[in-house]
Amino acid sequence: MRNYLGFVAVSVLLLSCAEPEQAERNNPYDELAYNYGNFSAGGSSSSVVFSSSSVVSSSSAVLPSSSGTAPSSSSVAPSSSSAPSSSSSSAPSSSSVALSSSSAPPSSSSVAPSSSSVAPSSSSAPIPSSSSLAQSSSSSSSSSSFVSQDGVVYGTPVDYEGQTYQTVIIGTQTWMAQNLNYAVSGSKCGNGSSLSDNNTESCDTYGRLYNWATAMNLASTCNSSSCSVEAKHRGICPPDWHIPSDTDWDALMTAVGGSSTAGTKLKAKSGWNSGNGTDDYGFSALPGGSGNTGGSFNYVGINGYWWSATESYASYAYSRHMYYTRSDVSRFIIDKTTLYSVRCLQD
Repeated sequence: MRNYLGFVAVSVLLLSCAEPEQAERNNPYDELAYNYGNFSAGGSSSSVVFSSSSVVSSSSAVLPSSSGTAPSSSSVAPSSSSAPSSSSSSAPSSSSVALSSSSAPPSSSSVAPSSSSVAPSSSSAPIPSSSSLAQSSSSSSSSSSFVSQDGVVYGTPVDYEGQTYQTVIIGTQTWMAQNLNYAVSGSKCGNGSSLSDNNTESCDTYGRLYNWATAMNLASTCNSSSCSVEAKHRGICPPDWHIPSDTDWDALMTAVGGSSTAGTKLKAKSGWNSGNGTDDYGFSALPGGSGNTGGSFNYVGINGYWWSATESYASYAYSRHMYYTRSDVSRFIIDKTTLYSVRCLQD
C-alpha cells in the first residue's frame, strides 16, 4: 500500500511539472513550441501585414496568391509611422516605400521644382470637366505610323474626351506618349502640396492622378477587395485601349533593353527636377508625383508612378516607378487608394 501511494505521488508530481512546460512551449514565437509559426497575420518573420500607406518593392517579393494570403517575409513593408511626410523629400511616394537593395532612394535634400521650372508637355490641351465615369466613344486611332529623324516610331494621335494624345510604337506595343488627363469623377490634380478636383497647371503638364478603382472604372470597394479584371481591361482609357497589366509593363521593359536602364530611355528630355532622360522611344515619361487619401500631393517633378491593372492581394496592385536620380524602372506593390498616373495601351 505504501508503494502504491508513493507511485501516485510521483505521478502527480510529474504531471504538475509537465503542464507549465507545455504552456510555455505553446508559443508561436518559440522555435521549440508545438504551434511555432501557426498564428494569424499580425507581424512575425513568417507573416507580413501591410499598413494602409505602405508599398513593397517586388524585386524580392513573392507574389501573393489571389486567395488573399498575405505577402511573404521577403517583401516586408515598413509601418506607416516611418513614412516621410515632407514634400521636399525625394522618397518614391507619400507612402512608406521599401526600395530594392540594389539602389538607394533619391536624396532627401532635393526639392520639387516650381511649376514655372517644368517644361509643359504636349498634354497641355484643356481637359474636359466631366464628372461622370461614363466614357465617350469619341476616340480615333489607326494603324498608320511614321518614323521621326531620331528613330522614334509615332502612331496616329488619339482624340479622347476633348484632348488629343500622341501615340508611340515600342516593340509590338502602341502606347500613349502622355499621361491620361481625363477629368473623371475621383481623379485629382496637384495644387501646391494638396489635391484639387479642379484643373491646375500640374494636370496640364503631367495629367491627372487616380486611385486604382477609379483608373479601372470599378466601384470604390475594389480598392479594398479583389474585383474582376478583364485580360485587356479598358478602365478609363478610350475604346480599343486599356490599362496596361503587369505583364504589359514587363513587355515594355524587355522592348527597351531591360528595367535597369529603362528609366533613362523612357523619361522625357525635360520636365524632371534633374536627371532627365534620353527619351529614345518617345515615351516621354514625366514625374507627375502622387497623392494620398489624406489629400496631400507630393514629388511632382521628382518621381513618376503609374498603375497596372494587375492586383496583388485584396487591397494592393502592381505599379511602376521612375525616379529623377535613377536610371531604372522599379516594380512595386502599392495600396490601391494611392493616387498615381495612368498610361493607356492599345488593344
